[in-house]
Amino acid sequence: MKLGIVGLPNVGKSTLFNAITNAGAGAANYPFCTIEPNVGVVAVPDSRLTRLCEMYTVGDRVPPIVPAVIEFVDIAGLVKGASKGEGLGNKFLANIREVDAIVHVVRCFENDDIIHVEGSVDPLRDIETIDLELIFSDIEMVQRRIDRTTKALKGDKTLAAELDFLKKVLEVLESGKSARTIECDEDEKAILDSMTLLTAKPIIYAANLSESDFSGGNAEGNPHFSKVAELAKKEGSEVLPICAQMEADMSGMDEEEKLMFLADLGLEHSGLDRLIQKSYSLLGLISFLTAGEKEVRAWTIKKGWKAPQAAGRIHTDFEKGFIRAQVVAFKDLDECGSLANAKTKGLVRTEGKEYVMLDGDVVEFLFNV
Repeated sequence: MKLGIVGLPNVGKSTLFNAITNAGAGAANYPFCTIEPNVGVVAVPDSRLTRLCEMYTVGDRVPPIVPAVIEFVDIAGLVKGASKGEGLGNKFLANIREVDAIVHVVRCFENDDIIHVEGSVDPLRDIETIDLELIFSDIEMVQRRIDRTTKALKGDKTLAAELDFLKKVLEVLESGKSARTIECDEDEKAILDSMTLLTAKPIIYAANLSESDFSGGNAEGNPHFSKVAELAKKEGSEVLPICAQMEADMSGMDEEEKLMFLADLGLEHSGLDRLIQKSYSLLGLISFLTAGEKEVRAWTIKKGWKAPQAAGRIHTDFEKGFIRAQVVAFKDLDECGSLANAKTKGLVRTEGKEYVMLDGDVVEFLFNV
């Protein structure tokens, strides 16, 4: 999974990226500090892996843990006119096209010492600025697709339905709405997906709050945050209250210090953990687990995938030659203390090709190539 972190200059975008990846992207107080996209790969926190590791440790042989990972891309800030090449617009638009979802960092704090590129704090205006640039870019892409499809239609009348849908997409974009808002059937969704439109990508708004608002639990009382939350609800996006500076402060702490710091704030999870949870929810992702003396590992799949598809995440041969899967829920395995005990209690199931995977399934696939 690849998430692109975007936002106007000086909203806290690179500070947040630095905090969650410790990748050291520049975070100076001026526009375009991030000239090239910075990439950080982050392990997905999963306490189930630690427990499985304990269960499969034999003597001093501890199986290595391989967590699922998320790739964060810190993409250069943009300004009005990015779709026409202003600022670093063209690079921005090319980089964002490659991500699965967008984390849009929105400034919801007042601070006279940190210059806002527009001169004042207004999150809805900032969101609209970026949205419009993405929409302008998408309009150009859809228009080119319409031109190609119109020419091809002369020799292939089956493209008529596609052309009608493309015109519908163009109409929505020209009205100032994103491609995310378009209702479409399965065939139309395939057309939409093939264009990798920027405004079709799911969004998490990371509302960057001051330390006092965030630590005091005053997010709901912050008028800027309330506006972002209302917008996210209206368009079916996610919103995450966060304090980038606080996350930066935590990034240098060890695990024990971090837990104490969070406890003092009345929180159980860091901003990174909460961002990952939101990302999984937004993209409809779950994790299944494999465990043994050689390795304990988490695998990310789409919710609703069947057992052979999940097996294919490990190796394509597993999917091609799928026979069956031995499955036990992590909760049951944890309570039993071992796979042998889980089998004795009849909690290990044999599942076939139609089995729909569940989050936390501990699986062994049987296959024949």
